[in-house]
Amino acid sequence: MKILAIESSCDETAAAVVEDGRRVISSVIASQVKEHILYGGVVPEIASRRHAEAISGVVGEALDRAEMNVGDVDAIAVTYAPGLIGALLVGVNFAKGLAFSANKPLVPVHHLRSHIAANYITHPDLEPPFLALVVSGGHSHIIEVRDYTDFHIIGRTRDDAAGEAMDKAARAMGLDYPGGVNLDRVSKDGDPKSYKLPRPHVDGSEYDFSFSGLKTAAVNIIHNAKQKGEEISVPDLGASYIEAVVRCLRENTEKAALNFGFDKIVLAGGVSANSRLRAEIPVMMALAKFRMPTSPTIALSVPPSSRNIDLTLSNSAV
Repeated sequence: MKILAIESSCDETAAAVVEDGRRVISSVIASQVKEHILYGGVVPEIASRRHAEAISGVVGEALDRAEMNVGDVDAIAVTYAPGLIGALLVGVNFAKGLAFSANKPLVPVHHLRSHIAANYITHPDLEPPFLALVVSGGHSHIIEVRDYTDFHIIGRTRDDAAGEAMDKAARAMGLDYPGGVNLDRVSKDGDPKSYKLPRPHVDGSEYDFSFSGLKTAAVNIIHNAKQKGEEISVPDLGASYIEAVVRCLRENTEKAALNFGFDKIVLAGGVSANSRLRAEIPVMMALAKFRMPTSPTIALSVPPSSRNIDLTLSNSAV
C-alpha cells in the first residue's frame, strides 16, 4: 500500500510517499526556519500563510520524486492534531480536497503517534510492545506501546515540555531560534557541572516530568549575573541545563522500563535529535541490562541532521 502523507503542524510543510508504512519512496520538506529566526520563534499567522503558499508545490514534488501521480496512491494521510491550529487547517483542508477530488480514503494522523511510528521506518524490524519516550517542543511523554494502535500513557509533563524548556532557556541565553538546536550546538564544549541546577520531580508521580522550575532557575542565574555585571558562560550554562533536562528524562524512563518490565525502548520526537539525549539513553540501557532478564534494545527515530533541511521547490503542482 502506498500512502501520500501530508504534514503542516508547525513551521515545516512536508509531504512523503510511503510504502507499507516502512519504506519512504520520496520525502520533501519546505522549511520556514530562516524567516522565523527574525522573530525569535514561530509566528503562527506567518506559519499558516507559508503553508498555504508551499503545500501544493511540496505535495507535487513528493509525487514527482516518487514518479507517481495522485491516482497511483492508495490513500492520503494528514496530521490533524496536535499543533498550531491555523497551520493544521492548511494541511487538513488541502488533504480533504485532494482526497475528495481523487476519490481516495483520507486517514487522520495523530502527531504524537506519528513520532513513535517514525521508528518503524528507521528500524523496519521494530515491532510492539515497547516503551516510548516522546520528547518534542510541546510534549514529553513516556508511553507504553502495547500494539500498533494500542497506547497507554505512563508519564507526562505537568507543565513545560522538554523542547519548550530548552527553547526558552536558549532564548534567555541570547541564542537564535531554533533554540534547542543552537543550545545543543554551543553546549558541546561546555562543562555540565559548572552551574548548579535543580533536578525537578513530581511528588507522588514518579514517571511524570516538570521543567518549569528548571527553566526559572536558569533564567534567574542569567538575571542575577546581569544585575551584578557578571558574564555567564553560555556553553557551560547550556551544558549544565541540558544535563539537567536529560537526567530527568533518563531517570524517569529507566524507572518505567524496569518497573513495567520493558527491554525495548524507542526514542521519538524532535528533541530526540539532541546529542546529549541520544548518547545518554543507550548508556542507560547498557546499565539497565544487568537488572533485566533480557538484553535491552533501543531505537532512535530522528537522525541528528533532520531538523536542518532547507528546500528550494520546483514549480510542480499536484
